[in-house]
Amino acid sequence: MIIKTVRDMLEEANAEIETIDVEEAKGLLQSDDTVFVDVRETGELERDGAIPGARHCPRGLLEFHLDPNSPMHDEVFSSGKRIMFFCASGGRSALAGLTAAQMGLERVAHMAGGFNAWKMAEGPIDAGTGDWKG
Repeated sequence: MIIKTVRDMLEEANAEIETIDVEEAKGLLQSDDTVFVDVRETGELERDGAIPGARHCPRGLLEFHLDPNSPMHDEVFSSGKRIMFFCASGGRSALAGLTAAQMGLERVAHMAGGFNAWKMAEGPIDAGTGDWKG
C-alpha cells in the first residue's frame, strides 16, 4: 500500500530545494559557479535538444553519479559548484535535487518548469544530435 504519494514527494522536494525561475536560470547559464544537470532520458535529449553546456545524468542513474565511491561517479558533483537540476517540466528535477541534498550535496537547486519553460522563454538550445556527454 502506498503511504506517500508522488504529490507528497514533490511537495517535500519543493519545500526543501531551492527553486530557480527560468529567467534567473538563463542568467546563470554562463556562471562558472553553476552547473546545469539534465536528468531527462537520452531519448528526450535526442528528440528535443539540450541546454548548451548542461551535463546529462538520467534520473535513474543519479545516485550512482552522485556517490564518490561509485565507479560511475561524476566529478561535477564533487566540484563544490551549485548544481542546477532540470528535467522536462520540473518534477524529476525537484526529486533529483532532494535526493542529492539527502546524499549530502549542499548547493542544490532546480529550475521551475524545466526544459519546457526554457524553450518557452527562448533560452538557447543545442539541437538534438544523440551525441551527449556527461
